[in-house]
Order: sequence, then structure tokens, then C-alpha cells
Amino acid sequence: MRAMIIPQFGEAEVLTLTNVEVPLPGPFEVTIDVAYAGVNYAEVLFRKGVVQDLPLPFVPGIEVSGTIREVGEQVKGLHVGQQVAALSIVGGGGYAEVVKVPSDLVFPLAEAGDQAINMISAAAFPSNVTTAYMIISNVSRMLQGETVLVHAAAGGVGSAIGQVAKSLGAGLVIGTVGSVEKIAYAKSLGYDAVFLRGEFEDQVKKLTGGQGVDIVVDPVGGSMRESSLQLLKPLGRLIAMGNASDAEDVKQSLNALWFSSKAVLGFNLQLLSMVAPQLVADSARKALALVARGEVKVDVTDLLPLHNAWEAHKQIEERRSTGKIVLKVGS
Repeated sequence: MRAMIIPQFGEAEVLTLTNVEVPLPGPFEVTIDVAYAGVNYAEVLFRKGVVQDLPLPFVPGIEVSGTIREVGEQVKGLHVGQQVAALSIVGGGGYAEVVKVPSDLVFPLAEAGDQAINMISAAAFPSNVTTAYMIISNVSRMLQGETVLVHAAAGGVGSAIGQVAKSLGAGLVIGTVGSVEKIAYAKSLGYDAVFLRGEFEDQVKKLTGGQGVDIVVDPVGGSMRESSLQLLKPLGRLIAMGNASDAEDVKQSLNALWFSSKAVLGFNLQLLSMVAPQLVADSARKALALVARGEVKVDVTDLLPLHNAWEAHKQIEERRSTGKIVLKVGS
């Protein structure tokens, strides 16, 4: 089968289209004939060698849509021919014509109910919308009417977080973006206000009457962590879920958190998919329902062929992307 591999760590151009053996499912796994694969910042990190102990050559790809090809002997509730979305985040492999996935992380599209969801949107929801749902509900435990600030609001995850927060009862939802061109786009996805990252602190203070915010979601890292902590109200929560800036880690005094009654929480979808797959699966099904009902829009802004995966990576790294990029894999 065709697969896009990482033969060595490096720039986007190292991605190589080649032929590899078709995987076979284990007892609790299924294989999927991949129609489309979502592209994520996590795959950029795989390619750059940021993730430790990644075996090479490696086929990236943490989310797909397609049709079940084979079913492991211990798998219940799934069958050959089902149209599904899946999180392939545990072992990767989504940038290929066939991917092997734990059955717990496979979601039949029929579960979305009467509302049809196409294969392209199905490939774009499992990572980002599930992440958004878990951050708002499981991690931050947002209360009705709370104020939420989301950095990188025009990106794949950011474009989902604001919508999920609104759907689950947030009061004010504020976003930050890296360029003026992205402000209108983020606002189109439900943000009440969107500011440039370089000037968001004063703007957020003004908008909230100096009170600050209850929750900050930060995939950017670096100095954004420190600025965001200053904007939190007492009992506020900062969710660290990425480091798109490639900045040095920020050291934080636990005593300072104690005295200010603030919290810092982390979120890693891959780890949770490995140690708590049922929790992730439950959130993914709720995320799928939000997409199917139209409460969350999955905005696929670019559809590229598999052999152009390098271009998708460059768009993400150079911060030219908005919304979601999807690769067309199957014929």
C-alpha cells in the first residue's frame, strides 16, 4: 500500500511517499481503508523528532475516516464495511491507505444519528473536536457562564474550542490570533472577541472590566503562559496543551499558585488515548454528535492529496493555516 513515511527527522521535505506492507489487526484492533486523514501539529512534532523514542521509519497520522477493512477476533460492535472515523493517535499510521487502530477509538458514523456527516468532516473531527470537548468538560470543568480565553483561535484546535465552549454554556469566549488576517475568520467561528496575541492583555482586561477570565487554553507556550496566568481570576484554570511557539519551558512557582488560588492543568490526547481509551471514546462520541447537529462546525480549509502532505506541514509550521487541513488518501 502507499504510505507517507518519516524516514529521518527534519524539515517537511523529508516526508516520503513509498510502499509498505498492509497492517493486520490484532485481537482488539481493526484495520481501516483510509479515505481521508486529518493533518495536525502533533504530526509536525513527530517529523521534527520532538517526540521521544519514535521508531523510524514512521507513518504519521493521528485521525482518519474510511471503511472498516478487517476486524480482530475479540472486537465487538464493529463490522467490515462500516463507515467510520477513528483516532489513530496511539500508533500513528493515518497517512496510509490502510491503518490499524484500537477498536475502542473507532466511531461508526451512523452513531451521529439522522444528520449525515461526510467523510472529509469525519476525518477532521476526532483529534481537534475531541480535544476541545475534553478540555472544556473533563479538564477545565467549565461552569455555566464562565469566561474562556483561547490562544491560536484560528487554528485547527482553537477553531473548535471556542465553539465547544459556547455549546456547553460559556458566557464570554475570547480568542487570540497571530495576524490581523485571522481575526475575522476566528470571529466567524463564534468567538465574541478576537485580539492579536501581541496586545491581548490590555484588551482582555478592558473587555472584562479588569476582572480577568476563568479559563485560558494555551497551545502556544512560552511567555503566553505567564501572561495568561496574570489574567486568571481566583479559582481560574490555565490549560497547557501545546507549545507551538517552540519556546523554552516556563517555570512556575507552586507557592504563587497557592497564594493566588489559581491552577495549571495539562492535556495530552495521545497519553489519555493510551491509558484511558474509554474516556476518550466517550468524549469523541459526544464531539461527533455536536458536529452532526451543527453545533460545532469543522472547517476544512484545504484538501490536499497524500503526496502533498509536506505542503500541509509547511502551512502549519509557517502559521499560514486556518481551520483544518485534510489529506485525500483513498481512491
